[in-house]
Parts: sequence; structure tokens; C-alpha cells
Amino acid sequence: MTAHGSSTLGENPLGQVSASVNLVFRKGILMATSNRWVSRFVRRYGMRLGAGRFVAGETFDEAVPVLRRLNEQGLRTNTTLLGEGVRDETMARGVADTYCDVLDRIAAEGLQTNIALKLTHLGLDLGEDIAYENVKRVVAHAATVGNFIRIDMEESARVDATLAIYRRLRADGFDNVGTVLQAMLYRTARDLEDLLPLKPNLRLVKGAYLESADVAYQKKSEVDRNYLYLAERMLDECSFTAIATHDERIIAHVIDYTKRHGIGSDRFEFQMLYGIRPQLQRDLVRQGYRVLVATPYGSEWYFYLMRRLAERPANLLFVLRGLAR
Repeated sequence: MTAHGSSTLGENPLGQVSASVNLVFRKGILMATSNRWVSRFVRRYGMRLGAGRFVAGETFDEAVPVLRRLNEQGLRTNTTLLGEGVRDETMARGVADTYCDVLDRIAAEGLQTNIALKLTHLGLDLGEDIAYENVKRVVAHAATVGNFIRIDMEESARVDATLAIYRRLRADGFDNVGTVLQAMLYRTARDLEDLLPLKPNLRLVKGAYLESADVAYQKKSEVDRNYLYLAERMLDECSFTAIATHDERIIAHVIDYTKRHGIGSDRFEFQMLYGIRPQLQRDLVRQGYRVLVATPYGSEWYFYLMRRLAERPANLLFVLRGLAR
């Protein structure tokens, strides 16, 4: 199956070799994530080796000054209590309680910060109804303080349940909620078309999970091509589009597309990760674009860190320099 659309990003042989090396590197890191020795080592030393570059702290108290500093630089933010795969109903309810408290604290601190959350952290693996009730409570509370909730997308096996919960929330009258689509999945173009009647608020990502060739594009060039196709459809049809990427070629393409089609800057923003390309984030703000920095916190930072290392070799080099020190 080929990627949608005719938009392309220029390629060269060296670029193709680099993409192949990065793919092998990414798969190796993601496979190592489940290794017991790697897990033990990173959990013990990770914060000292550089995990703090990507995580705002282990508590929300530690995250608040980081979020405020980013806001003062003209950057919007979201925050996430790191964690996933909760299989205890009481614990899942506790996560929802924590998010409600964080929403109150955001309002009290006057931060330009919204919430991004994972449904498996709220009990999705215990059943769709349990996750729905927990996220509904968070979304309803966010509405009372004028805030917004982004439901993150997880592995391909959880896409149907995630989109079903998003649709239920919209049917219940909640407009202060959005979700995420992944360009690496074959199914995403169809999912987008099915969601468009809702005029959704969507974030577009390339995808950070290790997926098989049965469900996902394996070549970077295919993912990039599909990303551009999906981005253009979202910019044309969605109420709001979050372009989540650090890829300057994609950013330039989006800027050019929005200028040519008269799409106002109030209809989209660029989203990037805390600790990655901070100068690019500030440069885009100076050019007049909205930029949101995803700024997570929490003690369960291991899986988050490993995905960041898999996404970009430079991130691993940063941690290795910390090890050398």
C-alpha cells in the first residue's frame, strides 16, 4: 500500500541510507525497552544521565516553574502525568482525580497549559466504559475551568477504542476535547475522513510505536508523504490542527500551504517536545506562529524517555554524554 497524496519531500541516496539506519536504530531502542536489565539501569540512572532534559520533573510542583518559563517565552504548553497500562480500577480513578487537581492548579497559577492523557492510564485495559467514565470526569472538570483535554493515541490495537471514546465525548456535548492520529498507520486516512463531520480538533503525529508492516508504513519517506497528505486535509477541514513534528521540511511545507490557502494562524499550531529543538520553537514564535511544547512530568518517565531516544539518535547521544561525565 502506498502513501496518500502527491506531495513529496526531496530525497537523495544518502538521505535514504540515513533513514534506513535510523529505522534500525529506532527498532533496536524500542525492543530494548522491554529488556529487564535496560529497564533497571535506565530507571536507576536515567534522571542523572539526562532524562530531566525531556521531563519537567517528577511532581507537578517541579513542573510548574518549567511551564511558567515556557509561557514567558511565548510558548503554549501541555502537560501529562506520565504513566500507562494501569490495570487497577482504583488506581485509574486516582489518576483522574490527579488530573482534576492539576487542572485546578493550572487555573490558579494562570498557566497557558492544557492536558494530554493516555486512556490506558485511565483504565482502558480494564474496559472501554471504565476509561470513558474516568476521562469524561476529567473533560467535564476541564470545561469548568476553561481548559482543554487531548486524548493521546497509543498502539494500533487501541485506535478503535480511543476513537470510540472520543466520539462518545463529542456526542455527550463536550467540545473541549481532541485526539491524535498517526501518519504511520495505513488506516489513518480513512479514520480522518470518518471524523471530519465532527469538525474535530486533532493533533497529527508520525507515530512513536513499533508497528508491523501489516498495519503501518515502514519507510520514513512513506510516513512523511502520508503526513503531508493528512496535514493538508486537516488544515482544510478541521476546526483546529496541531502539527506535531520537529521536521523543518514539514514545518516549511505547512507554512507555505497555509499561506497559499489563506488558513489563519488561529486554525493551527506547531507542537514539539520539551527539550527537543528549543531554538526552533522560539524562532517560530518570533515569526508569529503558535507553538505548544509538550512538557510531561511524573515518576513513571521510563517508557516516555525510551520513545524519545528511539525517535532521534541525537537524543541518545545526549544521554551517552551524561554517562561519560
